[in-house]
Amino acid sequence: MSATFGIVIHGGAGTILKAKMTPEKEACIRETLSEALYKGFTVLQKGHGAIGAVQKAVNVMEDSPLFNAGRGAVFTHDGKNEQDATIMDGFTGQAGAVAMLRRIANPIDLAKRVMCDSPHVLLVGEGAEQFAVEHGFKLVDDDYFYTEERWEQLQKAKAKAKEAGKSSPKGGLMLSEDDKHGTVGAVALDKMGCLAAATSSGGMTNKRLGRVGDSACVGAGTFADKLCAVSTTGHGEFFQRGVVAYDVAAMMHYGGLSLRDAAEAAVRTKLTERGGTGGLIAIDKDGNFAMPFNTEGMYRGYLMFGGEPVVKIFRE
Repeated sequence: MSATFGIVIHGGAGTILKAKMTPEKEACIRETLSEALYKGFTVLQKGHGAIGAVQKAVNVMEDSPLFNAGRGAVFTHDGKNEQDATIMDGFTGQAGAVAMLRRIANPIDLAKRVMCDSPHVLLVGEGAEQFAVEHGFKLVDDDYFYTEERWEQLQKAKAKAKEAGKSSPKGGLMLSEDDKHGTVGAVALDKMGCLAAATSSGGMTNKRLGRVGDSACVGAGTFADKLCAVSTTGHGEFFQRGVVAYDVAAMMHYGGLSLRDAAEAAVRTKLTERGGTGGLIAIDKDGNFAMPFNTEGMYRGYLMFGGEPVVKIFRE
């Protein structure tokens, strides 16, 4: 039995400034992050595995319109919602991922089903949703994902693209740093000393239809083994090119770095040098955790055995 156990979560990174957030919205975000921590930690407290804990924590954020995953997913250039997710069990090394989902309320649940009930790692689009129906998932209508705030973000992004002379009929222009808040994730260590990671995302506003980010890529946006578990958030293409989630583990395995040093190097040095923005959360087999980011803020929190829940939003 592990001497400690706990969970760490994130709800996206970007230019998140207190001056631009109402007290009411801040309170709602903190409340939802706290709920995610409690739901995940309760699973661990009952002696269940880390894989169930990260799934439950991510579910809470997927069900909230405040975060860019599940119900709060952003719109593609064509006004659709396409979502990605990955879950990974550090003890078994098994992983499940899904991409280009349009009608699944909780993508992380389907990713777990792919891991547990198929010989595959990644299913996408129509094939993934067919698999979902075969395994008892209910498909939701487009209206489930519609929020006025996300729709307005798309119109704003299109207007910026047109003004900059970079508009294309297929989209693809990303938002400025002021507008990017995306992806939710969780990492956990259970009482048996096992680790798990999960990440779910609606992608990036105004993305080209069919774009798949790091949240669906094992090693880029999500990774877990017997040493550590990692979930990332930010501009996905940079995390894909740098295989950032796995890179944290690699620096620990082959370079002998501590979790904190590896996580800091992955984000503040390597990611920043490549021109990428975002952050990550990570936890190791001894209960050490890290939450580095190179943006103005990152929705994040942790709850470890014997401690109190901590939720943070801004750079502190």
